[in-house]
Order: sequence, then structure tokens, then C-alpha cells
Amino acid sequence: MIKDQEYLLEKASYCLDLIKKLGATDSSVIVSNSISETVNFRNKKLDESNRSDNLAVGITTYIGKKKSSISSSNLSKENLNTLIEKCIETTKNTPEDEFNSLPDKDLLAKEVKDLDLYDDTHINNEDKIQYLTKLEVSASSNKKIINTESSFTEDKSNFILANSDGFCKGYKDSSFVASSVTVAKDDKSMERDYEYTGKCHLDDIIDADVLGKLAAEQTIRKLSPKKIGSEKISLIFDKRIAKGILGTFASAIASSAISRGTSFLKDKINHKIFSDKINIMDKPDILKGLGSRSFDNEGVRSDTLRLVEQGVLKHYLIDTYNGKKLNQRSNGRCGGTSNLYFENGDISYKDLLNSNSKCLYITETIGHGSNIVTGDYSVGASGFLIENGEFKHPINEITIAGNFRDMFQNITLANDLEFKYSTNSPTMMIEGMVVAGK
Repeated sequence: MIKDQEYLLEKASYCLDLIKKLGATDSSVIVSNSISETVNFRNKKLDESNRSDNLAVGITTYIGKKKSSISSSNLSKENLNTLIEKCIETTKNTPEDEFNSLPDKDLLAKEVKDLDLYDDTHINNEDKIQYLTKLEVSASSNKKIINTESSFTEDKSNFILANSDGFCKGYKDSSFVASSVTVAKDDKSMERDYEYTGKCHLDDIIDADVLGKLAAEQTIRKLSPKKIGSEKISLIFDKRIAKGILGTFASAIASSAISRGTSFLKDKINHKIFSDKINIMDKPDILKGLGSRSFDNEGVRSDTLRLVEQGVLKHYLIDTYNGKKLNQRSNGRCGGTSNLYFENGDISYKDLLNSNSKCLYITETIGHGSNIVTGDYSVGASGFLIENGEFKHPINEITIAGNFRDMFQNITLANDLEFKYSTNSPTMMIEGMVVAGK
């Protein structure tokens, strides 16, 4: 059973009191407990079952502008005493940094919103096995499927974040995640694909039969891919690939990258970096949202940010330390974004497919080809050739390339946004991309 708030609070309070007695001027403590249970299947047989129960404390101490941190999974009083003494001693010997400090008091969250992030339902191993058995049968029903892997994970967690300025809050959350990976083969190729479902509440995940069928269908349709030549062409990115482009944008507007000068979006606040129709939101208060939260990793209140409005960049993602470097206040984004998404475009998915007589639909990218310093983008990819709105045949072994400065200006979004992950995008088209083929 997950540790309750009273237990976590007791440990955090003990640490704060001792840290103060030992001479720290400021401090913060996070105490957390997480329990994870996973069952894995391979080719319709139970492959592995495991459970982990993690209890941890993270301590940060300040002496003036000196700062150090320490962590442990041993929460006994004797070990906490030793940890705190070591942390204090390390802090004394650490060089000063003028930007070290706790968050401004007036920015700290005053309440923990009820965002319905916790489901106390426990699904035992037998029920997990039953779910995966159905999933595997569904996924392997077509003879072209030669290999299947699936998993079911249930996570529960609870934490308390407290600091010497009086902040002391935390909350429980949960997740139920199932995935199906399938391998298909015909006389010309062997292909692999997957499908996934993850929600805070058990009742919201996809049915096992449906999940397995989707994974199999997506894999089989990739069989017998063809090569294509090199050209400049419009690309349509499947939603699970498009969200990766949005994730790169988030990395480029992180205050750590901005303060170091290692982002192509440095000094771009109030500049137009997308087309007029593009709006990007980071919304932390979505009910049951996978990225939802009331405050960030420092306790700073997380409010909704319209990061991009009609193509214009309005905010960076700012934490306390890097914000001070930039002479800006934290906007509750220590640790990154919450529920990040492009707002829907004004064109349907079908009309997006028909917007060009010929384009490529990208379903998979290979490699980490996003350079946030220069804005260059180059990755291996596979997908489908589309002609006059129709999927003609799968394609593979291509490289797609561009620069985000140009790519952002040439994005068109469909109106099919779904909140499946913590970062989400509608289907995305980018015109004028360079494709290197055979």
C-alpha cells in the first residue's frame, strides 16, 4: 500500500527541522513513495512479472548562496541524520552562485487542485494476465503476425514537497499503461509497430481486443515497402511523430537552454516563429491529464500558459535558477511542461491528406536528429506515399531534413487533436521538406 501523506510529512518535517538546527539558511525536501507492478507477455505466454516499491528522500540545503543536494532510499532516522550532516558539510565547501535561492514566496502554490489524478483501484496479477491474454490473441490473429510482445503496468505514487519558507504540499497520482508490439512478415519484408494506451484511471484505457487489433493492423500495412527518389515534398506527420516536434520546441524554449545561449529561439519572445494559425498551450489543470499538476518541482504554482499565440512566441519555460539569470520570475515550469499541445487547426484530417496531389505520410522516425542550437532537423524515416488523398504503398529508408525556423513557418494542423499523452499534437503537415531516398 502506498505511504500516506502523514508519514511523508513526518519525514519531511524532521529533515527541515534538523537542517535548520545545523545552520542552513534555507532548505527544501521531497519525500516520495511509488509502487509499480508490471506483467509482460511474449508470443501469448507469460514472460515476466515484477513489482517495485520505491521510497526516497531528496534534500537540498542552502547556506547563503551556496547550495548542494543529496538523496537516499533509506529513511531511517539514523540515515537521515547522516545525510543531512553530509549535505550541510558539502554546502559549506561549495562555491557561491549568486542565482541560487528558493522560489519567491508569493509564487508558491496556495492549494492543491483536485484534478482527479488518482484511482485507488488495484488490478491484481491474475487480471493483468487475463487482459494481456486477450490482447495477445487479438494481436496475433492474422497469420502475417509472427511475434508479439505486450505489457501491463500499474503505477501508484505519493509525495510531499516542503521547504523552509513554509511550503508543504503533495498529492497522489496513478497510471495504468498497456502496450502491444507486433512483428509482421511477408515474402518481401519484416516490419514492426506498436500501439499503446495509458490513463490515470483504469476504466479509461483501451479494451484489450481493440489494442491488439490496432497494433497488428498498423504493422501489417507496413509490409512490402518501396523505395522512393530524393525530392522536395510536403510531409504529413502522424500524431505520435508530430508530438515529438512539439517536444523539441519545448526543449528549445527551456530557460536552461535560453540562459546558456544554446537555443535557436534565444531572444525570440514576441517574435513570430510560426504561421498565424498556430497556437500552443501548456495547460496543467486538465482533469485526468497525464501531465496535470498544481505546482512544479519547486512548489511554484503552475498556471496555464499560451506559449504561442497566432504564431508569436509569448513565453519561455522558466524555473527559479535560470529565471534569475534571465532576470525573469519562474512561471512554474521547473521540470518542464505539463499538458503541452497544439490547438486544433481548421482543416479536417481527410482534407489535409487531399491538400497535395502527392505527399508522404510519416509514421516512424529513426535517430535523434534535432539540434536545438542550430535548429537543424535530420532523421531517418518511414511511412506511406499518398497520392490524391489515398494511401498508395508503404515507403522506407528515407531521410527527411529541414530547419525548424522554416519548418515552424510551414506547419498546417488538422482538427483531430486527442489527449493521449502529456504532449499532444493534431496530425501535422509541413510543406517544402527535403527527402533523400534511393
